[in-house]
Amino acid sequence: MKDLSEIMRQAQQMQQRLQEAQEKMEQITAEGSSGAGMVKVTLKGKGELASLSIDPSIITPDDKDIIEDLIKAAHADARRKLDEAMAEAMKQATGGLGGMLPGFKLPF
Repeated sequence: MKDLSEIMRQAQQMQQRLQEAQEKMEQITAEGSSGAGMVKVTLKGKGELASLSIDPSIITPDDKDIIEDLIKAAHADARRKLDEAMAEAMKQATGGLGGMLPGFKLPF
């Protein structure tokens, strides 16, 4: 078994990497689209809606329900991409953790 001071040093390094990963994840953005790109949504790292773009050609009073569905679909697409990007950032940040404490698992 590794010496306790070595484990503590590695834990401090991991804590620093996790903090850096969280800061990086807040900067990640993802764009989702639907309706062949007629509706686009951009989300920031914590899921905040950063922008919404709707092609003017689909804006008619009769298409209200369709536009709402397209917005929901674009949001879901962006959310999926954002989740994937954030998972990859966390994976990179915690890449060396497995060797520190065998059997230790992070809660995410």
